[in-house]
Amino acid sequence: MTHDGRKAAEHLAAGLGRRRLVQAALGVAGAGAAAVGASGAAHAHGSGAPRKPGRFGGILQPGEGRIAGDVYLPSETDDVLWGYVPSVHATAVARVRSGRTVTIDSISHEGILEDQGRDPVAWFGEHGVRSKNVLRDAVEVAASYDRTRRNFDVDGPHVITGPVFVEGAEPGDVLKIETLEATPRVPYGIVSSRHGKGALALTRDGAAPAGITLDEVMPPVATDGRGTGEPTAYGNVSVFAELHGDKVRMGPVSFPVNTFFGTMGVAYAETTELTAPEANSIPPTLGGGNIDINLLGAGSTFYLPVKAEGALFYVGDPHMAMGNGEVALTALEGSLRGTFRLTVCKPGSGDAPSVAYDYPFAETDGAYIPIGLSDPDGSVGGQGSDLDVAMRRAVVNALDFLEQDKGLDRAIAYAYLSAAADFVVSQVVDRTVGVHGIISKADLP
Repeated sequence: MTHDGRKAAEHLAAGLGRRRLVQAALGVAGAGAAAVGASGAAHAHGSGAPRKPGRFGGILQPGEGRIAGDVYLPSETDDVLWGYVPSVHATAVARVRSGRTVTIDSISHEGILEDQGRDPVAWFGEHGVRSKNVLRDAVEVAASYDRTRRNFDVDGPHVITGPVFVEGAEPGDVLKIETLEATPRVPYGIVSSRHGKGALALTRDGAAPAGITLDEVMPPVATDGRGTGEPTAYGNVSVFAELHGDKVRMGPVSFPVNTFFGTMGVAYAETTELTAPEANSIPPTLGGGNIDINLLGAGSTFYLPVKAEGALFYVGDPHMAMGNGEVALTALEGSLRGTFRLTVCKPGSGDAPSVAYDYPFAETDGAYIPIGLSDPDGSVGGQGSDLDVAMRRAVVNALDFLEQDKGLDRAIAYAYLSAAADFVVSQVVDRTVGVHGIISKADLP
């Protein structure tokens, strides 16, 4: 698109207006498909040279630097939900043809949350980051909700960008999501432990599992400041880290950068209420969402069963590194620019694993990744957080894949999984916990 064409599209979008946040829950998918043309046009992109990095240089502000996708979607306030994922009734904010690419500027929730003061300029400034090196879209999102529109104790923390309408996607299909790029927008990130959450969280009455003494880094729920109703008094502990090339420096330790999106999903919840439990951004579901698998970086492929017209793809929870389990509650959280190829796979086409028509499934260049969740139907009626359930589901999905797609006898497949495959804990902190398998492609005929 030419400069003049891009400006015209921007003026058109400004005149029509993009969807307000509440429309993500109350709109209809059909209306979203019709209305999204102006929004998609407004997100057409140009390119420019990235800024030279300094200590906190190389910042990718909205629209700046290299943008590789056919469509560009920033995280402007009309393009995001804070704490919730789109339902099947959501109004899309961008549109892409099957097989084409979209570049999305995601925003990390860390540094903008209520327990950090909800002022990213001030919070990051305490760690030596100048205001010009704080993302403008993060500042705008942090300021976009008043206290009556967001409940820190109930709403999810994640800033969710989307949804994107993928042409041709219908319920019963699979959306194939190829992550082509996951580039840090800032050279810093945060790991946070919060009020009784994470692997070492005590129960509300201060109890611990039998035979285990829990020594939390932060105050347990029973003695934190939750009774004040003021999140800044809850006693969370946030650890700031810096990126130096391909390494992260966190105090006296350093470790490799491993960028990926903790949240990639398609619309799953049927709710028409923005704050319904099944649309909360924390628990992953059969529609993906907050899966938190650290293998899903650039070069990976993620398959999700489609439940809504257009699939309604969304992303969030950008990570700069994460260990399996994510034990302290968060990974190394930091804003990323991601580019994704979105392809619709039809039943019977052979373009997606058979398991993926019912359950999330992933792969990398070297491995197939069957996934198991403890409670994949959402958080309605309580939350199941049993790792045994997640493990068994991952094994069953692995068996189904090896038998149905690779032609292995089921008994041989079961024996092979025991002898050569790995099953690891994805995360234990997202209410619905996860386990994923790693099956080497080199092992299979």
